[in-house]
Amino acid sequence: MTQTASVWLVVLLALLLANLPFFSKRLFAVLALNTPKSLALRLAELFAGYLLAGGFGLYLEQRNGQIAPQGWEFYAITGALFVTFAFPGFTYRYLFKHRT
Repeated sequence: MTQTASVWLVVLLALLLANLPFFSKRLFAVLALNTPKSLALRLAELFAGYLLAGGFGLYLEQRNGQIAPQGWEFYAITGALFVTFAFPGFTYRYLFKHRT
């Protein structure tokens, strides 16, 4: 897999994982819950998705060559990007009116 394909794969995975907590009523889109998910639980899922996407990106980077050193700036920027990716799901869940 080329480096460009790896980057696009990580970006698409991050986009999917960032919106999954807001579109799914299940915990991690697998486990059924007795009560509706709260915002805190959705944010915890969002953080877990960030770690999963970052771990997958780290794996692909290690497979392609040497891992570049990352400081706090890297994590601040990728965290902000991940939250930005989650905006469509958040908007759908909390800002649109749904018929019940």
